[in-house]
Amino acid sequence: MNAFLYTGTILIWGTTWLAIAFQVGEVVVEVSVFYRFLLAAMIQVFLLLAAGKIKWVPFREHRWFVLQGWFLFCFNFLLFYNASVYTTSGLIAVVFSTATLFNSVNGFIFHRQLPTLQSVVGAMLGMLGVCFIFWQDLMAGNWSSSNLAGLLLSIGGTYCFSLGNLVSQHQQKQGRDVITANTYALVYGCVTLGLWCLLQGYAFEIDYSIRYLASLAYLVVPGTIVAFTLYLNLVGRVGADRAAYCTVLFPVVALFLSTIFEGYQWTLLSLIGVALALAGNVVVFSKKSTG
Repeated sequence: MNAFLYTGTILIWGTTWLAIAFQVGEVVVEVSVFYRFLLAAMIQVFLLLAAGKIKWVPFREHRWFVLQGWFLFCFNFLLFYNASVYTTSGLIAVVFSTATLFNSVNGFIFHRQLPTLQSVVGAMLGMLGVCFIFWQDLMAGNWSSSNLAGLLLSIGGTYCFSLGNLVSQHQQKQGRDVITANTYALVYGCVTLGLWCLLQGYAFEIDYSIRYLASLAYLVVPGTIVAFTLYLNLVGRVGADRAAYCTVLFPVVALFLSTIFEGYQWTLLSLIGVALALAGNVVVFSKKSTG
């Protein structure tokens, strides 16, 4: 089951990079993100109501749903998308791969859980691999004040994602199922995003092209409803630090798609990077020695 959750998360979120690229254009990025989570929340609520599986949770408990919504369906995306204005996607990918380390650090801060040696070694191999993959992008950066702003925004987005992992893990330990928690969190996240867009004065326009609508549909259903359910179930089963290793392999999947659709050219460094990322994967999920 863990292998299914892990592989499904990587394949879906690894392909959403291309779908997100198709979203860039006439519609303001933050508005597109709002559409994504609004539609996901509406569909998920409808499905739960239709199946009679909606679970009403006392309002005093909603603070956890608010936190999960903010960290997984709002603030992290606002920070990442704004980071892309200032710096390269390669740098953002490298920073996002540090989610494994952030999860280990936050696990110790909030739960006094020491990360395993496997998790640390695997994460370091994975991060090194991503650095190799995006080495040319990283070296092309001039590290101006705008690039530094992009770096800080990326770190903030990754840290929010990490906190969202821990909130979900806490909710599962309290007996709340992932789908219920995700549904409430989606509602709070998209409401917050909607208010943000209103305060910024963004126009709620829509691009009616097949490219935009098809990529939006993919981001809503597989990219949000399915993938977040798979990933957060994985967090509950193997822990936030090991589950977050998915973030290291997302760029690997994205590069293979980029090869097909965008003519990405492989280099010796990128091949070494993929090998290191896969090696880190083996370390993270290998069984502990018993002797």
